[in-house]
Amino acid sequence: MKQRARAVLIPFAAAIACSGAKSLEPLPVGGIHVLFVGNSLTYVNDLPGTVAALAASAGDTVRVASSTGADFALIDHLNGGSDALAKLKLGGWNFVVLQQGSSTLPVNRDSLALWTRMFDPFIKSAGAKTALYMVWPTSDRVAFFDDCRLSYQQAAQAVNGVFMPAGEAWVQAWAVDPSLQLYSSDGLHPTPLGTYLAALVIYERITGHDARALPARAIVAGVDLGLAESKVRQLQLAAHAANQQFTNR
Repeated sequence: MKQRARAVLIPFAAAIACSGAKSLEPLPVGGIHVLFVGNSLTYVNDLPGTVAALAASAGDTVRVASSTGADFALIDHLNGGSDALAKLKLGGWNFVVLQQGSSTLPVNRDSLALWTRMFDPFIKSAGAKTALYMVWPTSDRVAFFDDCRLSYQQAAQAVNGVFMPAGEAWVQAWAVDPSLQLYSSDGLHPTPLGTYLAALVIYERITGHDARALPARAIVAGVDLGLAESKVRQLQLAAHAANQQFTNR
């Protein structure tokens, strides 16, 4: 899936987080080290930094780096279009989070599983666990959320990896409040609210800690979204429910 509009990355810095987007320096020791490999669905609203900040708010240390490119599929990273493989060789990673488009069509599903299997030996050599960050179909194809989930689930299963059902957290949240604005105006990229939901799912998967115990503030790319406590708790519950419903099976 090609992106419809290229969004601007919002700079974000957190004491425990290191985006590492242009650096091949190893991350500082300590904590959980996570490398994100994907495209604009990862870098818009700084998902990696948001995950790290969520962890910090709960007293956890998650250090992050990323390797991303606009419109990139996993094969683009494998073919040398990014520094993903060079960063993997640094070692010290606990998780490598892979992401591409919604991959709802059979040919895209097959490609996602194939390219995940191609990535997995590099990830294992770095001492890490492969994780699949499920995204979402475009807003004009909302009937295909299940297809998107199956593609990412099967890719995770193909390498005995970790399935991160961020898109399903969107579905869970909409079931309670259909008015939630999770898509940006281009119908592809997440709003900060959508990124917050994805970050909650990923936080739970990498730390093993319950998102419902996080502080009742939604902060994305360093910006407080100003949500009421009840709304934040609703989103945390949706993320937790998605993780509980869709395990790594």
